[in-house]
Amino acid sequence: MKQVVQNYKSGELALLDVPVPGCKPGGVLVRSAYSLISTGTELMKVSEAGMSMLGKARSRPDQVAKVVQSVATNGVPATYRKVMGKLDSYTPLGYSLCGVVEQVGAGIDDVKVGDLVACAGNEHALHAELNWVPKNLYARVPDGLAPRHAAFGTVGSIALQGVRQGESRLGEVALVIGLGLIGQLVVQLLVASGVRVVGADPDPARCELAERLGAAACGDPASAAVETAVAELTGGHGVDQVYLAAGGGSNQPVELAARLCRDRGRVVDIGKCRLDLPWNAYYEKELDVRFSRSYGPGRYDPEYELEGRDYPIGYVRWTERRNLACFLDLLARGSVDVEPLVSHVADFDDAVETYRRLKDGDLKAVAVLFRYPGHPDRAAETKAPAVAVPAVRRGGGVSAPARLANASVRLAFVGAGNYATSMLLPQLERREGVELSTVVTTTALSAANAKRKFGFAEATTDLDAVLGDKSIDAVFVVTRHSSHAELTMRALRAGKAVFVEKPLALTEDELAGVLAAVEESGNDRLQVGFNRRFAPLLQEARKRFGSRTGPASLRYLVNAGRIEHGSWYLQQGTEGSRFDGEGGHFIDTASWLLGADPVSVYAVATSGNDDLQVVLRYPDGSTATIAYVTTGSPGFPKETLDLIADGKVLRLDDFVRAAVYDGRRKRWVSSRLPKARDKGQSAELAAFIKAVRTGGPMPVPLESLVATTTATLAVRAGLAAGSPVALAGAR
Repeated sequence: MKQVVQNYKSGELALLDVPVPGCKPGGVLVRSAYSLISTGTELMKVSEAGMSMLGKARSRPDQVAKVVQSVATNGVPATYRKVMGKLDSYTPLGYSLCGVVEQVGAGIDDVKVGDLVACAGNEHALHAELNWVPKNLYARVPDGLAPRHAAFGTVGSIALQGVRQGESRLGEVALVIGLGLIGQLVVQLLVASGVRVVGADPDPARCELAERLGAAACGDPASAAVETAVAELTGGHGVDQVYLAAGGGSNQPVELAARLCRDRGRVVDIGKCRLDLPWNAYYEKELDVRFSRSYGPGRYDPEYELEGRDYPIGYVRWTERRNLACFLDLLARGSVDVEPLVSHVADFDDAVETYRRLKDGDLKAVAVLFRYPGHPDRAAETKAPAVAVPAVRRGGGVSAPARLANASVRLAFVGAGNYATSMLLPQLERREGVELSTVVTTTALSAANAKRKFGFAEATTDLDAVLGDKSIDAVFVVTRHSSHAELTMRALRAGKAVFVEKPLALTEDELAGVLAAVEESGNDRLQVGFNRRFAPLLQEARKRFGSRTGPASLRYLVNAGRIEHGSWYLQQGTEGSRFDGEGGHFIDTASWLLGADPVSVYAVATSGNDDLQVVLRYPDGSTATIAYVTTGSPGFPKETLDLIADGKVLRLDDFVRAAVYDGRRKRWVSSRLPKARDKGQSAELAAFIKAVRTGGPMPVPLESLVATTTATLAVRAGLAAGSPVALAGAR
């Protein structure tokens, strides 16, 4: 299928061939009929992409701050790969469309194949022939409403949420500053609510259009016409509400709002404009400044948007989905008319040229629609006790034959997110004897990006085809945590060697399922991405520390820090806790340094389980204490480790510096520049590829992977029980 994409680094726009997205549970696959170009938001994004790197940095200071923090935490090379990987990737455009349901995912019963729906979301309602859309981001189109009009659903919801924030009342007077696409819709919604409207925009054509659509008067904000109209309509008191629907860097809109708003009036920001509020003017009138967050309540909440968890109507009357359905109803009943806003309808095949004309100013437009093949204009026609460490049993169904020394190992990647594209694939694309065969993702564009950047032979959303390909030797599972166990089981049963990023499993049942797949298939060719034991600096420090005769004490401080709001890592209901996902790294490192698997786990946490103290006990009496904290300073190193035994101390500082102390002196010390921080990914990948090529043992014994996973899961049980958890059957 085809999709409009942009490279944010170069500014290139393209109509790209990408795989068809899969139809996941909780949503529907929609074939686009019409999609709407947001001439404000999208053109701003297109313009930013054409800036120099310095210009991009100036326009997004929030992202610059994240880069600086990433350098402090991960070093320059890793940060550079991550940033350039994001910049030099195709990103999607679009967020408002109408189309026909082509496939219905599990759990969906409110629409059926053939229904016409309006869709929202800058990750789901894209300028593409097919989109997967979750339940709370689509609404059925009322009978009789034309698809080209229903394609306005998302921008209409944005305007509707802004009007709701203004709490307009019958008979009031409002000022709308900015008469672009959103501003024109705000005007109509206010007029439909019985509010008299004055519009302000420097474009005479837009002012004339707004007056035709119901505004009492419109004019250039720099002229006296707007102030005169406001004075006449309000008796000199000023408007009850001001809606800021303008963009750009001028502070004129907020200054005009203060001048023309009545005492204790309301100012609602809908667009992205400069907001240097003149303090005296806003203070003296005690103006109420409000923000309107996109389509409405639910926006940016992954549990609402992705998991389909609705808000109770008694507590949240208007969610983004209910706003979408309401706007479609207003269109169907004729209360709002979007046809006069349609400046141009372009065939989807002409998308790139259409964007160019808009950017260059050759095409002056309020709203532009893309028309997709096979969809002419027509009305809608359709309707804490002990935790057992599972025993590992291997069947006899699969062998791991040695390959020819010069034969390439053919790899498939399931998932191509940030970690895969910044830490794993850059290592593999340069490695001799490795062939990147196929990349599989649920979103078409991420697969296409990975194929282009890393040289995969194929990109697809069809996992079954990949698992059935006998020429593929190994599968990398680099997806969200909740899918790791299931995908690992499927790949093992298909006879593939598997490299799965941590965690291997989120529950005891999932771990048991993985082991059942090993036993049934006889395939134990499994590696979990516990890379720290492969870090060169830590390997050398362990060697220098030497053997020990007595028990050891190990202290591991993980200064994990806060995660940005909205990250899927915070979706504990589906993705597990942060420690469920990441804790295996540190338990594996401790067990490797101590040369054994833990026999018990004790865990305590601060209120809210943000900071954890995990104590592991080992068969010889050794202990490891892992302090996993999120409330520390971001300027402090992320990982510090001390191993103490037999009068010796091994000290590791964030994989940048290591030392071994023996008696009264420092026996060995090694350091490297922060930019050279190496946490072992390269060596781990080399060991895995060697095992696949030669048929030799996996880099980490399966029993150790199981013990580490069991101990990680036991932390949750220990927190609930408030007492140590014995790991029955531990070695």
